[in-house]
Amino acid sequence: MNDPVNRTMLLVDIEKFSDRDDVEQAFLRRMLYDVVDRTMERAGIDETLRLRADQGDSVMEFIDPNVPVPQVLRSVITELPAQLKAVNRMASSAAQMRLRTVVASGFIALDERGIWVGSDLNHACRLLDADLLRAALRERPGDVALCVSQSVHAGIVRHGHLGIPAEEFHEVTLASKNGPLPAWLLGPVPASGQAAAAPGTAAGPAPTPVPDASGERPGPAGGTEAGPSGGGPATDSAPAPAPTPATQPPAGIHFTGGAPAFGGSLVMGNQHGVSGGRVDGDVVMGSVGPPRPGRTPDQDATDTTTPSPDDRHTPGTGEAGPR
Repeated sequence: MNDPVNRTMLLVDIEKFSDRDDVEQAFLRRMLYDVVDRTMERAGIDETLRLRADQGDSVMEFIDPNVPVPQVLRSVITELPAQLKAVNRMASSAAQMRLRTVVASGFIALDERGIWVGSDLNHACRLLDADLLRAALRERPGDVALCVSQSVHAGIVRHGHLGIPAEEFHEVTLASKNGPLPAWLLGPVPASGQAAAAPGTAAGPAPTPVPDASGERPGPAGGTEAGPSGGGPATDSAPAPAPTPATQPPAGIHFTGGAPAFGGSLVMGNQHGVSGGRVDGDVVMGSVGPPRPGRTPDQDATDTTTPSPDDRHTPGTGEAGPR
């Protein structure tokens, strides 16, 4: 094996190449070579400054280290999509192609059979074959998806060289048979590559309150207010006005002034301040009128004696009057 040499690596792969028949594959290979050659020529990279390795549905270009890496990146970001668009617009739908691309750098060497080898090259090939890069190309409207290695991003992209939009590169972790690989993707990250929440940290929607045995929904935790049948401590509020006399409803069971509760207590007539069988304060059944002369409201509330006709009074006067 020859001594390793440092090279900038450009890897380009045709999407869904194996889905085409033999005639279409031969045409796509010629078109791929043509697109890559035109891209390199427009970038001012002569054939003498690059070596090529053919992988069937992909091509690898090993570019001389004297060629600036920003020059290579600019050509891949701008010129490669333009050349591909020019080819696709003249081809039938069966002959059009979309490309996954990787720009990396590292050391490679030729073995005894003339095959390029090296761990840096293996790393670049795994980036090219990653599911996330495939998904990125599949989910975007354009025909090119670009990923760069961690070393290329750290040494070139993040410094914002002219023609290289550093803010459009997103850090991703690609899965491979040798473990996760850090890389940087140009353009939006596909939905399948979004970081998943750590186990136990994802918060789902709040559960819907379930009615308890009395048919009531539980109130908010830690609350200090209770509704008509909430069961919690009541807040201070102005006393409710006395209900005006009303015509008695037809015979039957009627609940007014709040929601009925079954499973606690069954109340007939008007209900005031009753919840789950527990009574807080006064319970008044029926209509309420002004107190009779010489008696307090509490005495009237506890007196069950039916007043005589002469004791009846005219509402609002406090004085007894004839019927």
